[in-house]
Amino acid sequence: MKIEQIYTGCIAHAAYYIENNGEAAIFDPLREVEPYLERAKKDGATIKYIFETHFHADFVSGHLDLAEKTGAKIVYGPTAKPNFEAIIAADNQEFTIGNYTIKAIHTPGHTLESTCYLVSDENGKAHGIITGDTLFIGDVGRPDLAQKLVADLTQEKLAEYLFNSLRNKIMPLSDDLIVYPNHGAGSACGKNMSKETTDTLGNQKKTNYALRVDMTLEEFKQELLEGLLPPPAYFPQNVMMNIEGYESLDQVKEKANKPLTPKEFETIANQTEAVILDVRNEYDFIKEHVPNSIFIGLHGQFAPWVGALIRDVKQPILLITPEGKEEETVTRLSRVGFDNTLGYLEGGLEAWKKAGYETDTVTSVTPEEFASKFDNATVIDARKPGEFTAEHVENAKNIPLDFINEHLAEIPKEEPFYVHCAGGYRSVIWASIMKSRGYHNMINVEKGMAGIRNTEIPLTNYVCPSTLK
Repeated sequence: MKIEQIYTGCIAHAAYYIENNGEAAIFDPLREVEPYLERAKKDGATIKYIFETHFHADFVSGHLDLAEKTGAKIVYGPTAKPNFEAIIAADNQEFTIGNYTIKAIHTPGHTLESTCYLVSDENGKAHGIITGDTLFIGDVGRPDLAQKLVADLTQEKLAEYLFNSLRNKIMPLSDDLIVYPNHGAGSACGKNMSKETTDTLGNQKKTNYALRVDMTLEEFKQELLEGLLPPPAYFPQNVMMNIEGYESLDQVKEKANKPLTPKEFETIANQTEAVILDVRNEYDFIKEHVPNSIFIGLHGQFAPWVGALIRDVKQPILLITPEGKEEETVTRLSRVGFDNTLGYLEGGLEAWKKAGYETDTVTSVTPEEFASKFDNATVIDARKPGEFTAEHVENAKNIPLDFINEHLAEIPKEEPFYVHCAGGYRSVIWASIMKSRGYHNMINVEKGMAGIRNTEIPLTNYVCPSTLK
């Protein structure tokens, strides 16, 4: 059967392409739709339907642009109320793609409209199920996102819906079905996803904690809700864009494709209070950067970090990029709804310096230099709480990058201190944010814990209570 997963690693997202007998369908497309158009063109196929499993929170879907360019019908599951033309499928309603059959199975829990799609071949044999954020490999969707949009919903109520959906709609299906989820490891839509991006339903019944046959509702709620971190600020904003509609990506890119001289760049920054976003490598940023710019490198989990740290998707943004990466940067910003890019610094930092403008640096040391000066040093660990708990520098303080804005009062204002993460990416983001706010007393530790482990610095390791004697 012809089902292709189109995976985008930086936001751990999976879209799906299905084609048969000259007709095609796309499930949960990303904002940039050209890859889907090209894929259908390669097969000589017409895209007939665009299936959405739910109103996504972690990215802006490409459903509207794709429908506009192809004439395909957008399909949502029961209870969905989009502000644009769409088919609202009934539970168990069937659609055809060539000789294939797509059945909508309403599975509320992650959101109220969450719907899975059972895909059967030309002989009527069920082949796989596209599960959206209802069922991941090793996990299930978090139930605390839709409550932000519906006043009388609670995460406990949604967890109960999800428990019933899994047991009444998913678990009775055949073990040999292939599970095709919307996300893999790294997505904030779950908390413990596998690095694998497909599996059989039978194996998930054996290995996924949420599908234990003997699990009670209360046990499910406790395990599902325990350890959930607050969702990134951009999630509800992306949901509303997916419900209400958005500007075409073609228009967004046209507006953003403005090469700016250093003088124009400075003027726009001052007039608009735009965030200056530097997307180069962290070592380039450490060495030299435009004062007050924020570093979030393209080579990391760029879009999710932008969404987590820049609170408003309407925030004006000015870009400093490696040469030739301007359009890619704009596209990746648009995936999480940041459509207000005003242009980029033409010629990059070299042009900035040639025009006589000052630059700034981040004080940075190697792990070996850090070790030689470690005694009595104040150390801040920018990793997530779970990473910190598992292993950290002795007496270090955990101020995760995700929640830096909530912990500003805990950061030393004058005393020099060291900051590190796992590999050196997040700590530079952390330092750039603090420098833009007037803190210049932090010292970045390059390579993070990956380098620190090779030194003599004492580490504290978490010991599971069950192993204590």
